Amino acid sequence: MSRRKPPGGGAAAAGPAPARQAVLSRFFQSRGSLKSTSSPTVSTGKVADIDRSTKRPLEDDGPVKKKAKKVQDNKGQSDSVTSGNPEPRKCLRTRIVLKSLEKLKEFCCDSAPPQNRVQREPLQERFAVLPKCTDFDDISLLRAKNAASSEDSKSQTSQKVCSVGPLIYAFQKKISDSKPPNKRTKSIYTPLELQYLEIKQQQKDAILCVECGYKYRFFGEDAEIAARELNIYCHLDHNFMTASIPTHRLFVHVRRLVAKGYKVGVVKQTETAALKAIGDNKSSVFSRKLTALYTKSTLIGEDVNPLVQLDDAIDIDELMTDTSTSYLLCICENKDNVKDKKKGNIFIGIVGVQPATGEVVFDSFQDSASRSELETRILRLQPVELLLPSQLSEQTEMLIHKATAVRVRDDRIRVERMDNMYFEYSHASQVFTEFCVKDIIDIKGSQSLSSAVILEKPVICSLAAVIRYLKEFNLAKVLSKPMKFKQLSGAMEFMTINGTTLRNLEILQNQTDMKSKGSLFWVLDHTKTSFGRRKLKKWVTQPLLNLREINARLDAVSEVLSSESSVFGQIENHLHKLPDIERGVCSIYHKKCSTKEFFLIVKTLYHLKSEFQALIPAVNSHVQSDLLRTFILEIPELLRPVEHYLKILNEQAAKIGDKTELFKDLSDFPLIKKRKDEIQGVTDKIQIHLQEIRKILKNPSAQYVTVSGQEFMIEIKNSAVACIPTDWIKVGSTKAVSRFHSPFIVENYRHLNQLREQLVLDCNAEWLDFLENFGEHYQSLCTAVHHLAAIDCIFSLAKVAKQGDYCRPTLLEERKIIIKNGRHPVIDVLLGEQDQYVPNSTNLSGDSERVMIITGPNMGGKSSYIKQVALITIMAQIGSYVPAEEATIGIVDGIYTRMGAADNIYKGQSTFMEELTDTAEIIRKATSQSLVIMDELGRGTSTHDGIAIAYATLEYFIRDVESLTLFVTHYPPVCELEKSYSQQVGNYHMGFLVNEDESKQDTEQCEEAPEFVTFLYQITRGIAARSYGLNVAKLADVPGEILKKAASKSKELEGLVNMKRKRRKCFTKLWTITDAKALRKWTDEFEMEDM
Repeated sequence: MSRRKPPGGGAAAAGPAPARQAVLSRFFQSRGSLKSTSSPTVSTGKVADIDRSTKRPLEDDGPVKKKAKKVQDNKGQSDSVTSGNPEPRKCLRTRIVLKSLEKLKEFCCDSAPPQNRVQREPLQERFAVLPKCTDFDDISLLRAKNAASSEDSKSQTSQKVCSVGPLIYAFQKKISDSKPPNKRTKSIYTPLELQYLEIKQQQKDAILCVECGYKYRFFGEDAEIAARELNIYCHLDHNFMTASIPTHRLFVHVRRLVAKGYKVGVVKQTETAALKAIGDNKSSVFSRKLTALYTKSTLIGEDVNPLVQLDDAIDIDELMTDTSTSYLLCICENKDNVKDKKKGNIFIGIVGVQPATGEVVFDSFQDSASRSELETRILRLQPVELLLPSQLSEQTEMLIHKATAVRVRDDRIRVERMDNMYFEYSHASQVFTEFCVKDIIDIKGSQSLSSAVILEKPVICSLAAVIRYLKEFNLAKVLSKPMKFKQLSGAMEFMTINGTTLRNLEILQNQTDMKSKGSLFWVLDHTKTSFGRRKLKKWVTQPLLNLREINARLDAVSEVLSSESSVFGQIENHLHKLPDIERGVCSIYHKKCSTKEFFLIVKTLYHLKSEFQALIPAVNSHVQSDLLRTFILEIPELLRPVEHYLKILNEQAAKIGDKTELFKDLSDFPLIKKRKDEIQGVTDKIQIHLQEIRKILKNPSAQYVTVSGQEFMIEIKNSAVACIPTDWIKVGSTKAVSRFHSPFIVENYRHLNQLREQLVLDCNAEWLDFLENFGEHYQSLCTAVHHLAAIDCIFSLAKVAKQGDYCRPTLLEERKIIIKNGRHPVIDVLLGEQDQYVPNSTNLSGDSERVMIITGPNMGGKSSYIKQVALITIMAQIGSYVPAEEATIGIVDGIYTRMGAADNIYKGQSTFMEELTDTAEIIRKATSQSLVIMDELGRGTSTHDGIAIAYATLEYFIRDVESLTLFVTHYPPVCELEKSYSQQVGNYHMGFLVNEDESKQDTEQCEEAPEFVTFLYQITRGIAARSYGLNVAKLADVPGEILKKAASKSKELEGLVNMKRKRRKCFTKLWTITDAKALRKWTDEFEMEDM
């Protein structure tokens, strides 16, 4: 809303104010002065009080009336001092002028403020809550004038008159001068606005949705944000900008705001009309309180769960992006070691919580200045929200900035900062101890505390911060069992895949648009359920090291592939279209689910239990895989408790959310039974009263009618209204009839409504107790869901194996990777059947050739080949079939990669610095059981330095690390390592053909043209002498003139190099000559070669 400011820089006037000033100026000009009989005169241009006094300053707390009088007295004194020799004026003229001025004020000004508004002087810090949105000077100025004018007119005080134009300007200037920094001195807030300000003071960082009848309203800056993000209308109402949404669309808009990174609070009415009527605050605004807070990681509850809205015609996909993981990740640094801190090394503890699924992971590790370990864990968990101390080390802040700057679908990681005090160990240990003692109400509390003692200090600090944060959302219950916590980097349980490898191999997302399509996960994901998809993502990022577990998964996949039994088909049908029962069970555990969601989840679990129970005989006779048998046979027993809870519920009441009729048998709910008996008693009394009404009206067929929710009304034709007793109350009427309540009905109907609303409150309390009781079975239900997820993953891997030309890999404990005609799993799928991917074989063994040095032309397929080997190895250790004719894979403890070329602006590192940082990390961590992949190391610097670094690094891996290594290079001198380590190293190149017509260059031709290269994409033994970079330039449509010049220069440089090589070879031969005959022969050859 545009605001016009006076030229002198005074407070902004309300929209109509300039018009009013113009109207007044027509009647009263600015020259001369006017005098009242009861006040001193005022000099020209000086300010005198009129009926509307100035605003009261913020620091004064006295009543408006007294303050207005005080201002007048002060001004009177000021005027008497500043006035010189007052000119006498006629009293008659003064009275006429004053009357005219009064009439003009009535004409120009708004009516007095409504009586139901509350006039209050809030504290200055309360205004600071929303300085931007509550700062409407024009409105507050106008209302301050009106309020003062009303008070003055009531008190009949004497009035002063001055020239109106200068008065208004000086009046505004005086107000502007007396304002505090927040520009607000006085305003009139409605009770709802005061209530909003009180709640906003407690939740300054949250956008509040305030329930007002059939809609939710936003106020102030919250309304402006909501209008911008939700594309809804925002307008000025009283003192605040406001916007609103209908109640049934709350979950849509809350999810949209949360997806944008905002914290959203839902404020609901906590009392109803009937109970309010008998309460102490029946004349005040409805009481409201903050009932829920939501952020990206805490999006749990019936307000935001689309599960309860599946029957509505709403596109759920537009609300939810990829919600497969919703980790809240807390990071804490141990700053005790000053020496390591100076180097940039630091000990870090993290805690990751997924409140929606109940999963809690932790880890502690020593990290270098590059923060590669922390980056790996962030990439693996893919958190949606970070909980951080207010201050972190510079290197960590750079990494956080980099991670949160990446935007996917307009979506970024949300960052929540907390004071460093909450991350101090002394404070954190106290918080966690109190949490274990007070908040964990079970017999395992002591075990919980003892299991937490073994955690590292930074982990406990992170855990305490997460506890404090989740308590704000009533979700801390998920942390109540530390013995269930999982460590990310356990005792070598999973293959090490660091963040660089996850990114370079595109395991979870592609590097083009950061989406899932084009990644390994995309190829393997054929899951039917959302919880199965989350489980598969863990499998992909955590390949197994245990040979027995890998073979168990492979056995299960093989059986699903080869079995002719209908068991697996039936199970797959049961998994199809299942709701997200993992999130549902966790929502029930947090007591944040609706009746509809609870019924849907419990009914689904009960059906699964019945269906799996029926499959037990067939499973026992047909399923051979121990893993599948265990999963399938345990599920019915784990789901047994749900049957009891399903029988208690009334299906229809649960579906519509009617908690008063939710429970079939009230024997276990005496409070509800008592309240219903009371309601029935009042209803019976009202029905008995109908007999008395019939006698009074002399109408034996009179009946109660219900219209628009009003019950127990007696309907009488308007022609017969005369027979109605005078003490009856008329409720409503039409042209034909009138409806009445007798005094007895008025009293009892009010009491009935109070009992009904009290019943709702009692049912809500009983519902929470019911959910608490159901939560005792949380662990067994979670185990059942995990079994279902694992079955879904196995079926998904079986579908991958059916794609064609996939084989079951043979896993060994030896150090070897032998692949016959392997293919890149992602490119193979993207190309499809029409454009077949060229297969390639690999033969690496720790006992013989364990290093491949790969050369070849640019665009020849070198990077795809080495990625193919790594991805096939990962797939094998996940327990999946692989795209090859045969594959024998030795267990690899980690895959390390150095690929690509890009600088890191956030870390202040150049391209070459990034290369060497990654290389140093690999040198420190790779073992003889690892697979190391290095692509064009040394290309970020000069040729000689690059060759030297590449040569020395590769020799270190050959001689000292002894890992299986794929080394891609364009430096021919590096290939000479094959001569020094012939048993361990082999030279290979990607096959290609050079067009003969264009490759034969006429020696007399002045202009050279680049060769035309045909790629064969086949790995071949030997060294490629050239890289044919000009061919790539030609494919990239570099202008022909540049290509010709480059070809000519390339040939010139190549000639010089060849000349030097020949001379060196020739003079080397010279030193071996011992007789004159050989010397003459050498001289002739030298002259013939023209060197």
